[in-house]
Amino acid sequence: MPKLIKATDIHTVNHIANYTAGKFRMVVKCRAGFMTVVDCRDFDNVAIMKNPAQAINSYKKGVLHTVEFCPEGLDFYVTVFAKKGKKIIFIDETILVNLTVADINSGWENTNLYSQGQYATVNAKTWADYAYQMNEEELVTA
Repeated sequence: MPKLIKATDIHTVNHIANYTAGKFRMVVKCRAGFMTVVDCRDFDNVAIMKNPAQAINSYKKGVLHTVEFCPEGLDFYVTVFAKKGKKIIFIDETILVNLTVADINSGWENTNLYSQGQYATVNAKTWADYAYQMNEEELVTA
């Protein structure tokens, strides 16, 4: 896993990196206005384990409130992402390190994930750059 570089005050946990497989479920606000739990399908679980940023990018803006992870072989869930209002309470390091500027700017710009200072710290210049891991400078040779 790439090194996490964090210039923000977001709290982190580290559960997903300790396992190679597991199940995810999300607590989301439905159109009727109440909260409901959505279990991910098997192929979604595999996709999220390969790219953990997908765990928080699968829903429209303002819908996702909590992501929970159940490691393979265990029978309990741990919370790996929690939001209260416009503040991210905590997020798993594996999700955070895989977020790009585009992920944040397109769905989380009104939360504490969005930070121009954070982007500058990791040399993020475009939306394709990572927001919480160092982006290497590309050398252009003529």
